[in-house]
Amino acid sequence: MFPTSWSSYVVTPRKSLVVLATAVAALAVTVTGPALAAGSLPAVTARAETVALHDDEAGGDADADDPAIWRNAADPDRSLVVATAKQGGLRVYDLDAREVQSIPAPAGPGADDAPGRFNNVDLVHSKRLGDLAVTTDRGNDRLRIYRIDRDRAGGPLADVTDRTAPAVFSASQGEINEQRTAYGLATWTDPATGRSFALVSQRERTRLALLELTARADGSVGYRLVRTLDLPKSFRLPNGTSWSPCGEPGELPQVEGMVVDPANGMLYAGQEDVGIWRLKADLTGTPKLIDKVREYGVPGTYDEATEECAAGADPGFGGTKLTADVEGLTLVKEKDGDGLLLASSQGDNTFAAYDREISDANEYEGGFRVAAASATLDGSEECDGAAALNEPLGRRYPHGLLVVQDGHDAPGDGDRPSTNFKFVDLGKVTDTIDD
Repeated sequence: MFPTSWSSYVVTPRKSLVVLATAVAALAVTVTGPALAAGSLPAVTARAETVALHDDEAGGDADADDPAIWRNAADPDRSLVVATAKQGGLRVYDLDAREVQSIPAPAGPGADDAPGRFNNVDLVHSKRLGDLAVTTDRGNDRLRIYRIDRDRAGGPLADVTDRTAPAVFSASQGEINEQRTAYGLATWTDPATGRSFALVSQRERTRLALLELTARADGSVGYRLVRTLDLPKSFRLPNGTSWSPCGEPGELPQVEGMVVDPANGMLYAGQEDVGIWRLKADLTGTPKLIDKVREYGVPGTYDEATEECAAGADPGFGGTKLTADVEGLTLVKEKDGDGLLLASSQGDNTFAAYDREISDANEYEGGFRVAAASATLDGSEECDGAAALNEPLGRRYPHGLLVVQDGHDAPGDGDRPSTNFKFVDLGKVTDTIDD
């Protein structure tokens, strides 16, 4: 459960590979305790879905990934969902899941350089900076920052990124092109100081960076590095052996899904092939692994021919609620300070819910699936990103909204890769978990 040495934390992420189906089946047999099999978890259905995006040349290399929900306090019916489409940039949707704005990702600086690729997005609500949408541009290793104005001519988002903003992790364009760049993202405003921050993970590495968002005299918004922290890449198992998740040579177990609880300044970070970490959002102190994936501790051997990891025998050290990858993390906040942490269990197409209260050790509260509502409105599979907002959003979602990415939109368009976002009544989710 713990790293070989806590000295591996330094104060200054690879998509997981497919594990052979037979190994996954063997892992499922080992699940014990209160966890339910994925198929027996209760289901909720979406109320609406966005138009499918296609990750091919004809579709502009657009691939749905991560959403965020902006509430229009003056008119909640006119609230928005801001979502990343990777090389396809950003999409902005209304509450009917209709597209109201499309923002292309910027090109790379040269013809042979990596193009822009928007990976994760989160929002900032700040007296100093206003309402902002912040996204990681994985292609260029930068943050891109947009001011939100629902009534702005030309679309509600306007680019206010400081043009001199530096690369987050890379020292040169050559390093940027290697794409060990800005990946996962969570924003946080410190209530004590009013300062706003972005927490950013590094692709194919275990590093997290804390960046302070800063206002410029020309009205743009930049950022400066505060500190970094490295999560473990290897772990000491109860039997005394050391384990690292299997991956391509040179790749480390990355983090993508992240969210900060504003009530206590705690960051939850999903290390995809390991589990969910809880740590201070200022990246100080000692992180705690609050739950592990089922595959935790399972040895694997990478096969270059198949580009897959073949799993060995399960030693039984994993968790019972999450199947790798751990992906989108989001909070359901209650007015009394209670609430839930929701996590996408991508490997079995489910979601796990944990108590938001640290005093309850983030106890597991239940799980659910987003299932098909009809032949034309399917559920969510292989979910990457998720966002919840437990506030009334007008007549459509008076009990709040959950938006989840669907990695395999159906019925699809022939052999074209199809992804989109599902809009779910959050009240149905909380009722399901409470039952």
